[in-house]
Amino acid sequence: MEKLKIGIIGCGGIANSKHMPSLKSCGDMAEMVAFCDIVVERAEEAKKRFGTPDAKVYADYKELLADPAIDVVHVCTPNRSHSFISVDALEAGKHVMCEKPMAINSAEAKKMLDAAKRTGKKLTIGYQNRQRTDSLFMKKEAEDGTFGEIYYAKATAIRRRAVPTWGVFLNEYEQGGGPLIDIGTHALDLTLWMMDNYKPKYCVGTAYHKLNKDTNQGNAWGNWDPEKFTVEDSAFGFIVMDNGATIVLESAWALNSLDVREAVTTVCGTKAGGDMNGGLRINGIRNNVQYVSEYAVNGGSAAAFYDGVGGEDPSAREARLWLDAVINDTEPFVKPEQAYVVTQILEGIYESSKSGDIYKF
Repeated sequence: MEKLKIGIIGCGGIANSKHMPSLKSCGDMAEMVAFCDIVVERAEEAKKRFGTPDAKVYADYKELLADPAIDVVHVCTPNRSHSFISVDALEAGKHVMCEKPMAINSAEAKKMLDAAKRTGKKLTIGYQNRQRTDSLFMKKEAEDGTFGEIYYAKATAIRRRAVPTWGVFLNEYEQGGGPLIDIGTHALDLTLWMMDNYKPKYCVGTAYHKLNKDTNQGNAWGNWDPEKFTVEDSAFGFIVMDNGATIVLESAWALNSLDVREAVTTVCGTKAGGDMNGGLRINGIRNNVQYVSEYAVNGGSAAAFYDGVGGEDPSAREARLWLDAVINDTEPFVKPEQAYVVTQILEGIYESSKSGDIYKF
């Protein structure tokens, strides 16, 4: 089988830490033949580390898209450019893996969704936390009916003091928001996926700028510049779905809390409940007695009994399943329609915070 030809657009942190190493681990399926970054030196370095000997380097992503040999593009740029680069790539006949979040708002995400449908090319979004062992196990339990109807859930992404100080994370114009759109998006994706519920009705949200001007910071990655910290430091949402189910979403880069957990979900159903608090636990009633079951799964590598693919970390498994979907013309693991709803809800929380009122979908 001829290997898929991959082009990388954006050779910064997320490309180097996730996308390119994961694709390299799938060397039997694909090879990286083109790298693009507005800082050409970054693209050159990426070629040396991950590319084929004859891989090409670009400063303009449109030149990369003009190469008919490229089958797949990974979009790893700041959030603001996710939409137009992905749309251009789809129109150029490429399949697209776009890093999360899908876009900075639902209108831009819709453009991506429409372009995928119009071109017939595959589009997926990088929600690799679905590929953790605890996530896969909980999803299987949900599909087997263990929880019954899930009518209440919590999506949690709380850091005590871990504000990312590099790149454009603190820049609202480039990113569209802070912890809500950065890590809250993972927790929300997991929760909606577990519930298999993608029809929101309304939400109420609050976004706070309470700690971003602090100079006494104690931040895990060193002090941030208060003048450049233009996004929220924490944000919270209360979401009601069309069927009456409720989701509470918590996200923070900086919060005076010891309940620190990131990209996890808690689900409560008519038959049982589940959480990812220090491992995976399922609770319920059996023979008129309360029980709690703990399972030897965690957020690490994907277990071997899932689809015959084992020993991979979540990002590597995500890449392999994505490439498999392209090769075999099947639906991607993360459907763009699902990621679109995540973006809709995030936007609703931001808009509710600005207006001080309910946001209706």
